[in-house]
Amino acid sequence: MIKKILAKVYVYLILFLLYLPILFLIIYSFTPAETTGVWEGFSFELYGRVFLNEKIMRALLNTLIIALSSATVATILGTLGAIGVFYMKKRPQRIMEGINEIPVVNAEIVVAISLAILFRVFANFLEARGVATNSPNFVTLLIGHVVLSISFVYLNVKPKLQQMDPNDYEAALDLGAKPMYAIRKVVLPAIVPGIISGFMLAFTLSLDDFIITNFLRNQSFDTLSTYVQGVIVRAAIPAEMRALTTYIVLVTLAVVLVSGIKRESRSSRKAMLRAQKREVL
Repeated sequence: MIKKILAKVYVYLILFLLYLPILFLIIYSFTPAETTGVWEGFSFELYGRVFLNEKIMRALLNTLIIALSSATVATILGTLGAIGVFYMKKRPQRIMEGINEIPVVNAEIVVAISLAILFRVFANFLEARGVATNSPNFVTLLIGHVVLSISFVYLNVKPKLQQMDPNDYEAALDLGAKPMYAIRKVVLPAIVPGIISGFMLAFTLSLDDFIITNFLRNQSFDTLSTYVQGVIVRAAIPAEMRALTTYIVLVTLAVVLVSGIKRESRSSRKAMLRAQKREVL
């Protein structure tokens, strides 16, 4: 009995610590006070002002473009990589899985510095041959975010491949389907949940990233993370950021709720189909 009570207290304490800062963020997004932590009356003013702040809107747009682009590329490459590794022989498969785990456990600062050096060496190589190069730009930032995310996409797709019957693909080939057609019609439909979760994780990682972005970006190119960091150095966080981050929390909550409802709906349909099959038998 005591153990159960302590377990519940522990769980509630963890949830309290996790969500208390978000609760305060939402509460203080309803006051127009410029100083953080000061209450100047209830108002929706910040929710309108945030769309009038050009710097924040530009940083948000840059963040979304980078996040969507890198998540799309990382999802394609990570999914194809997972499929390729899955159909390898056991020894090469274990080697590739070990290689894939290195970026996951590696410190992000190491990835950021190594990419910055690589791009600088490549730029020097081109400049030595008379090819003009720009300072770090969208392409270098996109590559950095893809490198950050691709291993996580692989890890999301891999379990779905393992749940699939490997004979389905072979059967499609035996029936005359070409490899790419068999992958498109047999393999991909079976791993769609893993692909979607991989895309969402890659999008979130890119949206949240600061270290790689700060090392690889052009100084005139800001995402939300670098914009906030730059503002903090010079002054305080703009009051409009409280409203913007609340918008992000609400969108995230909506996505989680919709995903949960769809998952429950699929589970219910599967349970009904199993029950109907048992009745027929």
